[in-house]
Amino acid sequence: MHTPLSCEFFPPKSDEGALKLRAVTEQLTSALKPEYFSVTYGAGGSTQDRSFATVQAIQTESGVPAAPHLSCIGSTRASIAAILDQYRALGIKRIVALRGDLPSGMRDPGDFRFASELVAFIREHSGDWFHIEVAAYPEFHPQSANARADLLHFKQKVEAGVDGAITQYFYSIEAYARFLDDCEKLQIMIPIVPGIMPISNYTQLARFSDASGADLPRWLRKRLEAFGDDMDGLRAFGHDVVTGLTSDLVQAGAPGLHFYTMNQAVPVINICRDAGLMPSQPN
Repeated sequence: MHTPLSCEFFPPKSDEGALKLRAVTEQLTSALKPEYFSVTYGAGGSTQDRSFATVQAIQTESGVPAAPHLSCIGSTRASIAAILDQYRALGIKRIVALRGDLPSGMRDPGDFRFASELVAFIREHSGDWFHIEVAAYPEFHPQSANARADLLHFKQKVEAGVDGAITQYFYSIEAYARFLDDCEKLQIMIPIVPGIMPISNYTQLARFSDASGADLPRWLRKRLEAFGDDMDGLRAFGHDVVTGLTSDLVQAGAPGLHFYTMNQAVPVINICRDAGLMPSQPN
């Protein structure tokens, strides 16, 4: 059975970074034949311009569809409509719709407070042109009041017209399985694709996890800390942990896998190779 794969990038900040990302997309396209490449969104100014340039390059050069992230907080309906029109003109058919964080120094939340409102607006503006994915949090959004409230917010997003969801990364398959069970009880029936974060830098991973609310289990944190400056040992251990998780998710029937690449090809390709997920390998 084939497991669909997708990969996420962030917009590079320099011309050199853009050239490196082009090489990464070529490597991943050749090795994995992914369904799409998603690109994170920078709100405002030059950051937004870099996001659009990255999306455009992927869509027109890579041979793999681009799926831009679109954050709505701090935006107007008119500005979101203009971005949707730009993406449609590029032939983009997929959007990852997010609330996002209010840009630094901005106090006005704009016309949208929640991702569910953005999803509803995309449907109102563009009908069924876009396949819309949203974020899901198996270990619950850090700003949610409680687990139940978080699930009900997720259900609101789904009911606004969503096609699928991508989870925050996690290292406990039990958390994902429990989240799917909770969604089923609420009659949420869309595909929920697990997000996979390769482990190659403990300091960076710990910072991301603390900021995003993704759980870094104590056993894993302690094992990673113990490697100290032994980066080769840490990467080998991290590879084994994430490959095992990936294999378990495929065996459990995950509808796809979404890799947070950090703009690196080799860790993702190695995980997919050892988990039996290369296009020429059965899984």
